[in-house]
Amino acid sequence: MMDILGVGESAAPAGDLIKDVTEATFMQDVVDASMKAPVIVDFWAPWCGPCKTLVPMLEAAVTKAKGAVTLAKINVDENQQLAAALAQQGLPLQSIPTVVGFYEGRPVDLFQGAQPASEVDAFIARLIETAGGSADGGLSDALEAAEQMLAEGAADDAAQTFAAIIGEDDTCAAAYAGLARAHIALGDIEQAEAVLNGAPAAISDAAELEAVRAQIELARQAENAGPVAELRAQVEADPANLQTRFDLAQALHAADEAEAAVEELLELFRRDREWNDGAAKAQLFTIFDALKPNDPVVLNGRRKLSSLIFA
Repeated sequence: MMDILGVGESAAPAGDLIKDVTEATFMQDVVDASMKAPVIVDFWAPWCGPCKTLVPMLEAAVTKAKGAVTLAKINVDENQQLAAALAQQGLPLQSIPTVVGFYEGRPVDLFQGAQPASEVDAFIARLIETAGGSADGGLSDALEAAEQMLAEGAADDAAQTFAAIIGEDDTCAAAYAGLARAHIALGDIEQAEAVLNGAPAAISDAAELEAVRAQIELARQAENAGPVAELRAQVEADPANLQTRFDLAQALHAADEAEAAVEELLELFRRDREWNDGAAKAQLFTIFDALKPNDPVVLNGRRKLSSLIFA
């Protein structure tokens, strides 16, 4: 599984990713190393307050990139000749901290002064993209592969891959959502709920997780759904029986007929939008939330619901 992620044995140890560099090792650790992968050079000094905030951000972002970029830290107080030599080469260190991205032996990007974590991440992403790499350590490729497995019915393999991604990045909402959907596909709704409950609070409201919550609710409804043919006959015999129409909508969705389910709910809403405390509208939103926002069922259903609301 770790081969799918592109990490594990191939990932460089932290000591190889982050180094203290001196005048004696600059050519080897920066210029030569940047011929293979981008190198971020952080010029800092012990007396520099902003440096103390920036360095942990750089180290965290470089570690997360898993070898796509390395970090060279240079204490300018101890390497003044190097700073002077770089200035002569057109790279003056006008303020500290200065962070320079090297690729193929030359500087290609830089920033000076303290920066928020988002800007640091963006800087590193640009540098890695310059070299044709991926700033997320290959996790996006792993996510795509897992989604493909799930789409092809290999739910067990997908679940293992999503779990491995979470092991590498436990803030990846898409991986938690994918793992929960894999368990739904395997018929284990309880485990799907456990996955969502185990997601960090920081991502608990992510759209991907909200979508899976809607899918879980619909899956539970499907367990108790009645036979479509029988319910349809009852609705045709008594169109005003809104409970039966609602039951038919649930049965249709359980039978993978989402569009037909939406149509029944829209008709129920048209007949009595307040029935059962607005149950038709709530069920429509549950279905919409469970699908992708650009799904034709969602787009058409929302348009028709809006026309009924504002008619």
